[in-house]
Amino acid sequence: MNQYWVYMLTNVNNRTLYIGVTGDLVRRVSEHRLKQIKGFTSKYNLRKLVYSEVFTEVDAAIAREKQLKGWRREKKNALVEESNPEWRDLYEDILP
Repeated sequence: MNQYWVYMLTNVNNRTLYIGVTGDLVRRVSEHRLKQIKGFTSKYNLRKLVYSEVFTEVDAAIAREKQLKGWRREKKNALVEESNPEWRDLYEDILP
């Protein structure tokens, strides 16, 4: 069974959010943390995983990513705070 994740990254002071979708959450977040992906996440030092959702269908994951990207920042913050009220880095939690 395939799995796909929608995830949110932020920086150390939680000021900037990035929302992405991937089929390998550990690998993708690791790439962001090591700045192997040039662009927005490396420019703003977004390396702290604060939220993720898992899906079995890639189309559902992509639709959710697009939905979240369309939300206002306050609504995104509330979603993170439901499961991660301290905005702690969840990267260690996803490691095998």
